[in-house]
Amino acid sequence: MSTTPDLLHSEEEEALRAAVRDLLADHCDHAGVLARTESDTPHDPAAWKALTDGMGLAGLLVPEEYGGAGATHREAAVVLEELGRAVAPVPYLTSAVVATEAVRACGDGELLTRLASGRTVAVLAVGLHTAPGAPFTAVRVEAGALHGTVTAVADAVAADVLLVPGDDGGLHAVDRADPAVTVTPRVSLDLTRPVAEVALAGAAGRRTGAAGPAVHRALLTGAGLLASEQLGLADWALTETVRYLKERHQFNRPVGGFQAVKHRLAQLWLDVVGLRAAARNAADALARDEDTGVAVAVAQACAGPVAVRAAEEALQLHGGIGMTWEHPVHLRLKRAKADSLAFGTAGAHRQSLAELIDLPAP
Repeated sequence: MSTTPDLLHSEEEEALRAAVRDLLADHCDHAGVLARTESDTPHDPAAWKALTDGMGLAGLLVPEEYGGAGATHREAAVVLEELGRAVAPVPYLTSAVVATEAVRACGDGELLTRLASGRTVAVLAVGLHTAPGAPFTAVRVEAGALHGTVTAVADAVAADVLLVPGDDGGLHAVDRADPAVTVTPRVSLDLTRPVAEVALAGAAGRRTGAAGPAVHRALLTGAGLLASEQLGLADWALTETVRYLKERHQFNRPVGGFQAVKHRLAQLWLDVVGLRAAARNAADALARDEDTGVAVAVAQACAGPVAVRAAEEALQLHGGIGMTWEHPVHLRLKRAKADSLAFGTAGAHRQSLAELIDLPAP
């Protein structure tokens, strides 16, 4: 019998939030993140090491028997919310959430143990745009060797292990260092989460389990917890915009005091509050493993449009300074735009929701 979920954050979750925010303030300041986007190494190994070695966050979703924290998706959502606020260039969503969920579904204890420490980064070799339940590319498997190409794989350049679906129905763990593996970076709108093309020319793979259930669970979890990242981004945009408009004066008055601006901010606040409820519900549903499909679809139907609108409003209401490369808002807008396509568009999730609750389109 299901019970009404408590979506309020616990004291432990608030403490986790504070700790992660403090850590990111030290490791992911805007100047540092911006400098990385202009370099050949967009990922920040120091920040990743602090999150994993220092706080053990890579193993939040890994059971204790495999060296993890045995926490729930609610705690992972808190971490992702803070990573979204900072647009942190670390492979947390792709490795500690999506790949970890896939490996858990396969029951590969050895790889789970490696992922729990954070010293091994794994990435699911499925296009970032793929929605839960949608078809995905399965490479050809011949005599245990993998052949084929997968496009738009997020954070593949940072991976040590690639989890590759094969046409034999299996999910195969492939060593990124294999000479038969080529990872080619592609231009991405979001410079803090690069995508790449993964080409396999006879790469050796170790079958970890069935690809179908593992990929579906991984993408469903990725979509559900991505909403928390989008919430963090939208909340940053709202908070920073309100702060700026209190300080910026025009005609000897704070710009935020003008009625038209107040109306825009009030509507944006309502949108962010709605997203907070939807994202929190999705994380709680994943933690309880109840009504996950509906909760995730609702969250993603809401999250993309709200995060994009919040970032766009932040850029516009910051005026001329918001248009500059040096201002942090453009990184949030690019992440919001890219996230709105990740794990399926809002429209795809609305369609999924209609099917789940048996409400066909007119």
